[in-house]
Amino acid sequence: MKSMEARRNELLANAASAAATAARALGLGDDFAEQIGAAVADTLAEDWGGQTIYFPQDASFKLSPREREILDAHRNGATVPGLAKRYRMSEQGIRKLLARANFRDRNLNQMSLFRTAP
Repeated sequence: MKSMEARRNELLANAASAAATAARALGLGDDFAEQIGAAVADTLAEDWGGQTIYFPQDASFKLSPREREILDAHRNGATVPGLAKRYRMSEQGIRKLLARANFRDRNLNQMSLFRTAP
């Protein structure tokens, strides 16, 4: 079993890596992406250091307003290249965002069985 210190370092390294990867997907260069990742890990350590934090295994985030806007535009016929240009992202970044949005909102493509009264 890993020591608490090793797990703590692994969590911060993972947070830094995830933030850097997300920054790259949004079109930022490697230098900026690495700086953002390090800043996120430092902020987590400073703000939450010494705390006991529990993450449920099925935890997921809600869609941000920007993700919802991009997703709605795509569902209404906007193309991936068009969205990439409009939102200043790479096409790969848009595709990842759409996949992530579908995962976060599993009922996204489900029609309601019951109509709501007007």
